Amino acid sequence: MSLREQFGKDVLLTGWGHSRFGKLTDETLESLIVQVASEAIGNAGIEPGQIDEIYLGQFNSGMMPLAFPSSLALQVSDQLANVPSTRVENACASGSAAFQQGTKSLLAGTAKTVLVIGAEKMTHAGADVVGSALLGADYDMAGKASTTGFTGLFAEVAKHYEKRYGPVSDILGTIAAKNHRNGVDNPYAQLRKDLGEEFCRTVSDKNPMVADPLRRTDCSPVSDGAAAVVLSVSPTGGATPPVRLAGFGHANDFFPAERRDPTEFAATRASWQRALGMAGVGLADLDFAEVHDCFTIAELLMYEAMGLTEPGQGARAIEEGWVFKNGKLPINVSGGLKAKGHPVGATGVSQHVIAAMQLTGTAGGMQLPTARRAAVQNMGGVGIANYVSVLEAV
Repeated sequence: MSLREQFGKDVLLTGWGHSRFGKLTDETLESLIVQVASEAIGNAGIEPGQIDEIYLGQFNSGMMPLAFPSSLALQVSDQLANVPSTRVENACASGSAAFQQGTKSLLAGTAKTVLVIGAEKMTHAGADVVGSALLGADYDMAGKASTTGFTGLFAEVAKHYEKRYGPVSDILGTIAAKNHRNGVDNPYAQLRKDLGEEFCRTVSDKNPMVADPLRRTDCSPVSDGAAAVVLSVSPTGGATPPVRLAGFGHANDFFPAERRDPTEFAATRASWQRALGMAGVGLADLDFAEVHDCFTIAELLMYEAMGLTEPGQGARAIEEGWVFKNGKLPINVSGGLKAKGHPVGATGVSQHVIAAMQLTGTAGGMQLPTARRAAVQNMGGVGIANYVSVLEAV
C-alpha cells in the first residue's frame, strides 16, 4: 500500500531550488535561504502567497550567533507575511526532519502547499567551533574536548566493524573514489575532482589519517549551502513534472552508545523498512538511492542496513559493482556528502532535490538513463535519527 492509498491523497514535490555547496564567503544564511526558496517557488509555478506553511531545517548548534532563523524565508516576498514558519532540528537529519514535517501538514489537511528549506553556514566558524557543535549530537562526547571530533566516533564504528568482519580500509577507499568520481558531474558539488582509488586508499601528506582507519578522503567536508522544495497535494503547473512521495519512514535509536550495537544501525534499518513498506516496494524496485555518507564507513553500513547485503557483507556491493553509476542500484550518483558537501541542515533537502531532478530527467551530467523510483536516506548522529523517503516519477 502506497502513501497515496493509505492517506487518500498525494504528496508531490512540485518545485525545487539548490545552491552550490562549498565555502561560500559571499553568502549569508539569509541570502542562501532566499535564493533557494525563490528558485523552488518559481520552479513550482506558484506565487509566494500560495504557500500555506514553511519548515526550515537547520542544525546550527552554536556555529552561528543567529539562533532564530525561521522567518528568514519571508524575505522572499511580502506575500509571505504571517505565513507560519518553523525551524526543525534533528542534527544532520534536520533537512529530512523538516521534509517530513511538511509532509505531515499536507496529510493532516492543515496545508495544501508547503515550502521546505534546508540551510547551513559552517565555513566561517573555526574548526574547534564546528567540531564542538557537531559533538553536541553525541550523548557521550557532548561538551567534551576531542582532537578528532565526529570523525573519531565513526572511526570507532569502523574499528568495531573490522574486529567483527575483517579489514575495510581498501573498500572505504573505493567508496570514496566512487563518490568523488560521481561528484565531477554535479555542478552543485563542493569537491569536483576524480581522485582515483589509489589516492583514496593511501595515506599521504595530501590524504592524512584523521582518525584511524579513516583518512581525509573518508570524511565529508565542512560546507555552506541550501536547498528547498515545494510540497503540494496536486500538480501546480511548474517548470518540470512533479515527483510523488510514495512512502516515508523515521526511526530513532537509543542515544547512549552502550545501548546500541555499533555496526548494526538498527534504527536506520527500521526507517528503511518503514519507508519501503509504506511505498509497497522493495530494493529491487529502486533505480537509485542517495544515502548519508558523512563518512565512507556510514555508506558501507548503509548497504547492509537497507538490505542490499547481509551484515558484514557490504563489501560485495562495491566489489561486484552494484552501487556504481552503471550498477543495479547506483548509490550517491550526486557524489554524496563525501563530494557534494555536507552543510548539515541542508543535506536532507538536497538529497530530495537531487532525486527529484533525476526522476524528472533534469539532472544534467548526473542523469541516469533509467530513473523512475528512488530512495533518499538521511541520518543524524551515529545512526540515531534516521529518515528514508521513497520517491517516484509521476
